[in-house]
Amino acid sequence: MVNRKILPSWPCRRIGLLAAAATGLAATALAAAPALAQSDTLYKLDTKCSVKGGAPQACVIEAVNEGSATLYRHIIGKTVETIRVTDSPVRMSVWVEGTKTWKNLDNAAARFSTNTICFNGRDLCAINPNYLNSVREDRPDTTAGRDLIKVQFGADGRINLTCYDDGCKGIGQ
Repeated sequence: MVNRKILPSWPCRRIGLLAAAATGLAATALAAAPALAQSDTLYKLDTKCSVKGGAPQACVIEAVNEGSATLYRHIIGKTVETIRVTDSPVRMSVWVEGTKTWKNLDNAAARFSTNTICFNGRDLCAINPNYLNSVREDRPDTTAGRDLIKVQFGADGRINLTCYDDGCKGIGQ
């Protein structure tokens, strides 16, 4: 059972990444540490996550505002995987603990029927209906009747490709 706690200040403008990508927004990453201080928690979600294609396991997703970005901290046992989403233009990156830097994502995909979003293939996947419901609310015309959205990023972090449903067959394989 998914247990979600949503705070009323949760801004939808930052959570339409995959759908916003279809409108041609660019994606690059900025370098900054995922600080725990000075953050505004938007929600906490008890759910399931998987790492490197492994079996789903219990995790907590914390969505927090950090200045002009929203950080999604995926807490899986003692491990924390952080994805940063910024807007204007839309950008996505992953925190690399070993180097203490942000790294541009290679790709991201969302499947609405399972409320699942995955980053860099299946490096990190999470069941997050909060995020995906907001994508639908933020971009109803773009997501109507859609189940799968994939986004691929170039080496510079810019979006090179967005596809939907059957249009994604063979992409990223």
